[in-house]
Amino acid sequence: MNTDFSTLMSQLFHTGQFGHINLTNFFISTLMVWILVHFLYYRHSKRREFYFTFMLIGIVIYFLVYFMIFVLEDLKGKTGIGIGIGLFGIFSIMRYRTDAMPVREMTYLFSIICLAVINALGTEISFLEMLVPNILVVAAVALCEAFLLHSTLATKLVQYDRVALVKPECHDELLADLKERTGLDIDHVEIGAIDYLRDTAIIKVYYKDTKANAELNQAIKVKRSEWEKV
Repeated sequence: MNTDFSTLMSQLFHTGQFGHINLTNFFISTLMVWILVHFLYYRHSKRREFYFTFMLIGIVIYFLVYFMIFVLEDLKGKTGIGIGIGLFGIFSIMRYRTDAMPVREMTYLFSIICLAVINALGTEISFLEMLVPNILVVAAVALCEAFLLHSTLATKLVQYDRVALVKPECHDELLADLKERTGLDIDHVEIGAIDYLRDTAIIKVYYKDTKANAELNQAIKVKRSEWEKV
């Protein structure tokens, strides 16, 4: 159906739709994703690569779901099967990555995809009914960031050179040495692989996070295989 531009703009200002596209829901979806990413995720992590990824995924998933459901109306019965396969594919993209994605980033990605899907499907409900789930999701993430995430201990893998101190009877001396050398407020440690040929041991340190070393922990770390093969 051909529609001139002036008619589309008039429809946009009066109904919030641009042809078949519901831009009101799109702007709400994008705003909620931006609040989630900018004020909750990026403020603590400072990882720009995930900022870019989360924002674009939120936008693309919205249009993908919206067009599959509301634009392809002529498919009728076939649409239900297509939507099921499409949604399965959407959530499967969380496995599309070169490096292992941390659990926190994976949780944010899942939340952003869910927000985009909810807003794309919410064209048949009232504005308030669509807004409430968005606010609840953002509020839940904010509460978790404020009370749960920062109450847990951060971890760091350390290649330790004083193997003699890894003995159980030297535990207190080991903690004191690590605190002095790292400057971290260490709560407890776990002893991993020990290499007597090089006089080194892999120690997993649990400490109270100061938020300053979050990105450094991601960039400099011992390979997971070295830790697991104890």
